[in-house]
Amino acid sequence: MQNPDELATLPDADVVRLAQQGRELAFRELVRRYERPVFSLVFRMVRDRELAEDLAQDAFVKVLNHIDRYSPEFKFSSWLFKIANNVAIDHLRRRRIDTISIDGSPHASSASEVEASRFDLASEQENALDEMEAKELGSAIERAIASLRPEYRACIMLRHVEGRSYEEIAATLDLPLGTVKTYIHRARHELRKALEPVRA
Repeated sequence: MQNPDELATLPDADVVRLAQQGRELAFRELVRRYERPVFSLVFRMVRDRELAEDLAQDAFVKVLNHIDRYSPEFKFSSWLFKIANNVAIDHLRRRRIDTISIDGSPHASSASEVEASRFDLASEQENALDEMEAKELGSAIERAIASLRPEYRACIMLRHVEGRSYEEIAATLDLPLGTVKTYIHRARHELRKALEPVRA
């Protein structure tokens, strides 16, 4: 099957099978389906659009090179996100990012609002002063998340931004469920500690 329109109607498992057979259009279809979520995941880790585009491309290259290793017993999306996350974490380990501003983020408003509400840090009032404080708080949260260890950051982003379950995070990061819960617990503790001066 080589018709892009026909490929678009197939489930992931069938498209992956065709990609494993060397069908270029099938792999292109997988990229079409997942390029935005993969970019979003990587961007939330590195907070740099151009870098995120490069790392997302690296992730798809790895997927292409190792597509024959994919096992259909796992969700393709989980396998793909695990590779993308590993690419981002490897980069962060090599090059630590010091301070990231929320300005310029394509997810700026949604990220700050979600983070603030999830961590119960946003003000309950909606007047102008509160909006200014919420923006400052959002920036502080972004900086605090950026200061976390890459492993903690990945878990926090998948849990509180992507809204994934602990089980999905464990599958995506290839970690034991207990380790995921521990990382998230420790990350929350570090975030609260880092944000104490802002909340005071």
